[in-house]
Amino acid sequence: MGLYDRDYTQADFQSQNRYAPRMRIGLPRLTPVVKWLLIVNVSIFLLCFVMTPLANFLFYWFSVFPESVGMSLQLWRLITYQFLHDTSIFRHIFINMLVLYFFGIILEQLWGSKKFLTFYLICGAMGGILYPILAHIGWLSKGPLIGASGAILGIIAACAVMFPNLRVFVLGIFPMRLVVLALIIAAISILTLLRPDRLANAGGEAAHLAGMVAGVAYVLSESWRAKLRTKVRTDRWNRKMTEQRSIHAQLDQILEKVHNQGVHSLSRKEKKILKQATEAERRRNRL
Repeated sequence: MGLYDRDYTQADFQSQNRYAPRMRIGLPRLTPVVKWLLIVNVSIFLLCFVMTPLANFLFYWFSVFPESVGMSLQLWRLITYQFLHDTSIFRHIFINMLVLYFFGIILEQLWGSKKFLTFYLICGAMGGILYPILAHIGWLSKGPLIGASGAILGIIAACAVMFPNLRVFVLGIFPMRLVVLALIIAAISILTLLRPDRLANAGGEAAHLAGMVAGVAYVLSESWRAKLRTKVRTDRWNRKMTEQRSIHAQLDQILEKVHNQGVHSLSRKEKKILKQATEAERRRNRL
């Protein structure tokens, strides 16, 4: 994938698209998470390139490798495999990092660093989940799965949903709407998985497709998730208020009992409630 002309830097694009990030014309400035993802991925790639024993160790223990059910259940692999790339194919990491730079910055500026990193890792992890499932049922052959492509294509899919008319230049030559490019990539992955015997990288295509589905689902469910978070917070607040009202009612009864019968008349439970209320009041006074 080549560079794209950044329509989102224009004022009319900003006014027509509520998702459009505010960016200056020219190469976008690195955002924190994208910067560290680039540094970590490239650093590991270079170390593996110059140190073959290290590469063999990392690929065996930190790739998604469904050699056995036990290895498939080693959950750290869902994250670590995303930072490993084939050292014999330079374009593997080059394309991934190029897309991360241009499209990842858009999403990080739009969502913030924490949300973007969560999204990135989830998309990659979904690829690491689908591939072992297909491998264990015999649909795909078993082997180590490495690369950030699942997360990267999740980014492309998310941007395609939010900025469908954004133009990209495939191979630096052919202009294409981003949504069309995303659909082509998804179609290639689906067709490959229908006939996995024809392509050695069928496992990679499984990760691609899972990452794209996760990216689309994440964006389309954003409104629903926001409502759910609001409901959870509201329910938690209501429970807290109900508990406080209940405690205050009990405390009023206890104080009335102390007034009428003295402290010695309190039960162990009532004394505990009175002590907790006294300590809570002292903490509030110190604040």
